[in-house]
Amino acid sequence: MLAEATVIAGKRAMSRSYAKINLTLDVLGRRENGYHDIKMIMQTVSLFDLVLTDKTDRGISVSTNLRYLPTNEKNIAYRAAAEFFARTGIKGGAKIMIHKNIPVAAGLAGGSGNCAAVLTSVNMLYNNPLSFDELKEAGAALGADVPYCFDGGTQMAEGIGEILSPLPPMGDAHILLVKPPINVSTAAVYEKIDSAPIPARPDTDAMVKALADKDITRTAASLCNVMESVTEKMYPIIGGIKKKMIMNGALGAVMSGSGPTVFGIFDDFKTAKKSADSFSLQFKDVFLTRPVN
Repeated sequence: MLAEATVIAGKRAMSRSYAKINLTLDVLGRRENGYHDIKMIMQTVSLFDLVLTDKTDRGISVSTNLRYLPTNEKNIAYRAAAEFFARTGIKGGAKIMIHKNIPVAAGLAGGSGNCAAVLTSVNMLYNNPLSFDELKEAGAALGADVPYCFDGGTQMAEGIGEILSPLPPMGDAHILLVKPPINVSTAAVYEKIDSAPIPARPDTDAMVKALADKDITRTAASLCNVMESVTEKMYPIIGGIKKKMIMNGALGAVMSGSGPTVFGIFDDFKTAKKSADSFSLQFKDVFLTRPVN
């Protein structure tokens, strides 16, 4: 379980909230309620936010190191605490402090991870009234990626993201994340995906086999995200980053989620570090990470 918290003196919980990448992402169709059926393989990486949650007598407050982030009910961490108190009927409060390292609106599930971390933390601070399954259920009510963030690691997600199946953990590799200075609306990408031409779809079986064999070269060769066909058309810089990563020695590169972050898989640290240094001359959000299982 990745969404774990350390409780100090019964009053404060500390938790790491990890980023995820999409090794594959396929959109299968749209439901009558507007949600889309997906099939994707997600992987946790070592970039994380630090979430501190204090037990208080009443009320919910959120603060972050990023001035532009909302600190009210528009913040999913705030809604996570509110969901906990609504489901349990407990009269209490929470003061939530988040140090963001994961870029915002980047396709890395930063907000979803924060949500899982807060749910886990407040549950522990109030003596675990919700079971693990109930925590996941509460998370699913707040975001499709949240249930995954409780367990993390290497998993397949189906349905709207709530049906999770553990997969063999990804082999050791160096994963370079590069986010260009643009923010992508997930809703806008989903709105366009239904009518967008899809040049290639993931070979999920091939990816699962590559993971089982711990074959990083085949894992990299099986990377595929159908959302690229929409987001890259809106922001051609994404394609440019992918090409540069491959030129820099990545075994494979693809966009994560709805974008705009691009990640590349490297089997050699020096090559990955050299590529990271090169991208750092152009972009602020560049992170060299490893798989976390």
